[in-house]
Amino acid sequence: MRQTRSRRYLALRERVDRTRLYPLEEALALMKELANSSFNESADAVFRLGVNPKKNEHRIRGTVFLPHGVGKERRVIAFAKGEKVKEAEEAGADVVGGEDLAKRIEGGWLEFDAAVATPDMMGIVGRLGKILGPRGLMPSPKAGTVTQEIGQAIKELKQGRVEFRLDEYGNVHSPFGRVSFSLEELRENFLALAQAIFEEKPADVKGKYLRAATISSTMGPGIKLDPDEIGRLVAARML
Repeated sequence: MRQTRSRRYLALRERVDRTRLYPLEEALALMKELANSSFNESADAVFRLGVNPKKNEHRIRGTVFLPHGVGKERRVIAFAKGEKVKEAEEAGADVVGGEDLAKRIEGGWLEFDAAVATPDMMGIVGRLGKILGPRGLMPSPKAGTVTQEIGQAIKELKQGRVEFRLDEYGNVHSPFGRVSFSLEELRENFLALAQAIFEEKPADVKGKYLRAATISSTMGPGIKLDPDEIGRLVAARML
């Protein structure tokens, strides 16, 4: 079914030159200018990568600590038992449980933004893969959300650590803040995210790794970035 765009969205889209690749700072300023909703919209990024999503070694997944956070309170649940329950609660987990929590999720409850688990709980968590996996909520050792240091993981998620992963089309989608952030805060968060994605580049990738990048606010049109400039900016950070 063809999606119908609102008059507001179409008017905003007219202010973006869709044939142009914008420098990062100009794109961030335009994104903020176009975000005129009644709520504090999220700043989102999409990176199109030159990888093969069908190859296991190209299924990019990682985490990054955004220096200025994501701009909202994140709801974090924890699968734990024994003394780790207290550790998770003291770290600020919104819900802590085991079999009871798994059954609650199987019943349709998904009111959380991230999930963590200790390794000994993965027997319970594993059966939730079909529910949590497609939503990017499944705890993973690579993402640092399956760990004995569950308290530290919860604190980092609350403070601005985000997880990113490649989708089946070769794209990585991730928020990197809120439009209320300053231009410098948005720039630093975006480049921290971009650097983390570059650091996950598979060794056998040939040619251009970052093929395209776009930013937008929650309700705003996409603004295309210059991938070569992003590559240069990231390379300078990695020196």
